[in-house]
Amino acid sequence: MHHAIGFIQDLAVIMAIAGVVTVLFHRLKQPVVLGYIVAGVIIGPYTPPFQLIHDEATIQTLGELGVVFLMFSLGLEFSLKKLFKVGATAFVAAASEIVLMIWIGYEIGQWFGWNAMDSLFLGAMLAISSTTIIVKALSELGMKGEPFAQLIFGILIVEDILAIAMLVLLSGIAQTGSVSAGVAFVTLGKLLLFMTVSMVVGILIVPRALDYVAKAKSDEMLLVTVLGFCFGFCLLVVKLDYSIALGAFLIGAIMAESRNLQRIEHLIAPVRDMFSAIFFVTIGLMLNPAVLVDYWWPIAVITVAVVFGKIVSCGLGTFLAGRDGRTSMRVGMSVAQIGEFSFIIASLGLSLKVTSSFLYPIAVAVSALTTLFTPYLIKAADPITRRIARSMPVPVANTFGLYSQWLASLSPDTGGPTLFSMTRRIVVQIAVNLALVAAIFLAASYAAPFATEYLSSWLPTNDAQRVALWSAALLLSMPFLVAVYRKLGSLALMLAEVSVQPAKAGRFTRTLRSAISGLIPILAMFGVFLLVTVLSGGILPPFGLMIAVLVCAALLLTVLWRWCVKIHATMQIALRETFEEPRDHP
Repeated sequence: MHHAIGFIQDLAVIMAIAGVVTVLFHRLKQPVVLGYIVAGVIIGPYTPPFQLIHDEATIQTLGELGVVFLMFSLGLEFSLKKLFKVGATAFVAAASEIVLMIWIGYEIGQWFGWNAMDSLFLGAMLAISSTTIIVKALSELGMKGEPFAQLIFGILIVEDILAIAMLVLLSGIAQTGSVSAGVAFVTLGKLLLFMTVSMVVGILIVPRALDYVAKAKSDEMLLVTVLGFCFGFCLLVVKLDYSIALGAFLIGAIMAESRNLQRIEHLIAPVRDMFSAIFFVTIGLMLNPAVLVDYWWPIAVITVAVVFGKIVSCGLGTFLAGRDGRTSMRVGMSVAQIGEFSFIIASLGLSLKVTSSFLYPIAVAVSALTTLFTPYLIKAADPITRRIARSMPVPVANTFGLYSQWLASLSPDTGGPTLFSMTRRIVVQIAVNLALVAAIFLAASYAAPFATEYLSSWLPTNDAQRVALWSAALLLSMPFLVAVYRKLGSLALMLAEVSVQPAKAGRFTRTLRSAISGLIPILAMFGVFLLVTVLSGGILPPFGLMIAVLVCAALLLTVLWRWCVKIHATMQIALRETFEEPRDHP
């Protein structure tokens, strides 16, 4: 009981002081996030005359819940439609920004004489902009609906995805001390596979379940269901040795496809705001003002590097992707800050005990300074663009104009689907189906140690157990393998039509096209078989038994072919309906 009273006292102190400080910051027209951090500093252990918080461990746990809800909310704002709409521009801009800022951060750390791990984590902290701050600043300035803002949201989505990958890589580097190109490739491949399968399976199940619960018109039922999905999926992700932040982001992105998205956001907002507030307060709790005084010079240098580095990297990436100079400048100046992801990365370094204690308060200070500058930078984008345009030499301006015209000429302006768009769609469908096949065999391999305990009473030999597990995985994969074969056939037919022209092939045109369209799927499926054998190495039966299983599967497939096609078509229609159905958000 005494512990409970102490916890309530700590929570009361946090909420009371945070409320007063944030009201003051609102009156001063400053971001409330800074108010939460300042409140944490006021009640923190480094601020005299006495300590107001007694149970810091419990408060830190609540702060970690804040990370979950913060990432969950970012996932709810994720939209595949928005991402596809801005297309390659978002990827080019985000990739150029992240690569350059990681390099700048690492070089700054080395320049100050910090160790390699501190420098690497500093670069990662500087790479990701703050979605929360940007969205809030654009909303307050009335620019949230403008085209450049939609492009920024696309860039932020790409940044969030790449930041999740960065968290996974940083965890590996922190635990092993280094990471090879092969390990990085495998790690990113597994992450991409997990995210793809989670999104596909989740979008098929979760939005429909939420829509069913929402029909009861009970906010309580819907909120409990949403939280159940959120924490249940986060637990699954943690069991698979991924970050809990990844789980929260992915389940939020899955729920974003629900028709009741606005209602879910409305219900989750108070819970998110409470725990997010505690998260930012815990950042202030860890902030030692004396460290800020001792490291004022690195803070100043890093702040300048963040502002100018992001303006140049993201603005230049946006321009190189084909946008005009004004849009590029507005994008670059809008993302010139760091925020919540930087704190998560800094917390990761501290929890793994691989970074120095001074790095966290430096990140907080730089975030606070760049957050203060953000609204002013956004408003200054147009005047600076006009000034640069007036002072730019005519030959340089003409060169930029010719570059923009050249990029525009490369984009097809036809109303119907192009060969490239149709080919890309088929390739994406093949990749998604292969990801599902890979996930099934990996899951079977992962579950093998647990499954053998139950199979041993019916199948005493190890070979028989392997046959059973591999056969079950193959049976589950059949609809997706059939889909891969059919999509490969469509792709091969298109390639044959394009590559073999009657003017050159003459009377052999039909024969060559038939050979190409028939040979490509067979060779590709052989490659798929090799992939499956590699992924299922832990449960792969002996060669003779495997051949027997494949023969039986081929015979079974002749009977179940139409069923497999129907099952896959049903899933494809369900996915299409989920994306095409109108949401209830404005």
